[in-house]
Amino acid sequence: MNNIEVVNLTKKFGDFVAINGINLEVKKGEIHAICGENGAGKSTLMNMLFGLIEPSSGQIFINGEEVHFQSPKEAIHQGIGMVHQHFKLVPSLTVYENILLGEEIVKGFKIQQRKEYEEVQKTIDHYNFDLNGKDKIQDISVGAQQRVEIIKMLHRNVDILILDEPSAVLTPQETDELLDNLIALRNSGKTIIIITHKLDEVKKCADRITVIRHGKFIGTVNNKDVNQQEIAKMMVGRDVKLDLQKEDSERGNVVLLAKNINAYSDSGSQVLYDVSMNVHEGEIVGIAGVEGNGQSFLMNALSGMLKLESGEIIYQDNSINDKSPQALRDMKIGLVPEDRYLHGLNSTMSIRDNLIAGYHWRKQFCDFGVLQQKEIAHHAKDLIERFDIRNCDNTSLEVGSLSGGNAQKIVIAREMSMNPNLLILSQPTRGVDIGSIEFIHQQIIEFRRKKKAVIVISSELSEVMTLSDRIYVMYKGRVIGERLTKQTSKEEIGVLMAGITDGEAKFGE
Repeated sequence: MNNIEVVNLTKKFGDFVAINGINLEVKKGEIHAICGENGAGKSTLMNMLFGLIEPSSGQIFINGEEVHFQSPKEAIHQGIGMVHQHFKLVPSLTVYENILLGEEIVKGFKIQQRKEYEEVQKTIDHYNFDLNGKDKIQDISVGAQQRVEIIKMLHRNVDILILDEPSAVLTPQETDELLDNLIALRNSGKTIIIITHKLDEVKKCADRITVIRHGKFIGTVNNKDVNQQEIAKMMVGRDVKLDLQKEDSERGNVVLLAKNINAYSDSGSQVLYDVSMNVHEGEIVGIAGVEGNGQSFLMNALSGMLKLESGEIIYQDNSINDKSPQALRDMKIGLVPEDRYLHGLNSTMSIRDNLIAGYHWRKQFCDFGVLQQKEIAHHAKDLIERFDIRNCDNTSLEVGSLSGGNAQKIVIAREMSMNPNLLILSQPTRGVDIGSIEFIHQQIIEFRRKKKAVIVISSELSEVMTLSDRIYVMYKGRVIGERLTKQTSKEEIGVLMAGITDGEAKFGE
């Protein structure tokens, strides 16, 4: 029996068709993965099932009955719950208070706190989740917070649970625990839908997989009948290499050295604690950690956007503590920022102008204060071909018109083309399609082959493990571990990401 049936569902935002005539069937008591590249329409489709977005046309059936949800409350009433990628919890409240927020148990004018706790803990114990209802949200791990969001839905007796990119902020161990919980829920009769682009997780837990590409239904397959390569091909429309080949590093001299750096945010909170690290010629160093543990601040410190309180950053034997991002570029340090649109591109400028932004004063592009348009156009054409930047036949188009993957290629192409000695990349493939991820990774490896130094900061542990020769792990603003990639494992790095060293010691508490 189908729990959910979607017939010819379409959603338009103005002239843009986000979902185009999709048909979908989800069986009762299965884990159904919705896979697709960034921007494929996965979240839009699920938001329509949960009543957050109203379809432009088409039908939704729940247990054979057509529904027209006007709000999430109506969807929950029909037995559909959703856990979003970004949790909606109140840090200062307890687990049980968050679960019952808006549905408190009241007698007269008084909230019955003891009864609330007992009822919530009963639900937690029923599903065998590792939670204490009396703990405050601010005192529990990110993985535990996600379990709170799941219990919040289960306590409302939902039969269908939708999770949007559920492992985005989890350590590997927390991800494994999540998948175990989802399988247990499936075995208890619940229907689970997960939206994800992480194919290894899909293979571990899903019964069936539906692939969406550019808002259109591509196909539904049984998990046991396909491998990751075949799923990726459905998502992209062509063969994709998921395994990156790279030779051992032949590292040379130290290019950059950070010594005991401390820094504070604009709000006055300390964000970096005695961070020390280094990177050599011909080496890729990865910075791993659950997002929000100081990696972004480290990137800002290394790229001249965050002033140090103490400590020193040395590049090629020179202190660069007080250097601006532009000064660092002049010293042959390439910077690929975390947010490409905020710090890496000007979305209203042309493609060709973005390909020289920050370097437009160089003699090849500017002669006596006059931009050399012919040379700039030639430079743009060369990079577009070399870096496979698509839909760029007209380089005068605004860069904001490009897809996320092509926009990211513009930033990386610009920085690499200026032949820096050190390239620092933060979240190099965030919001980028699988095909572009493959290409960007290959370019980073090729850059390393030229005996250049590379620092990769990424919240995707698989990306750090794939690219890096050496890995530093950050937790609460500190570097708490350093490992050679060849001599470590995803599991060991995951333990460090949770702040655990020597079996039990925690940092930054």
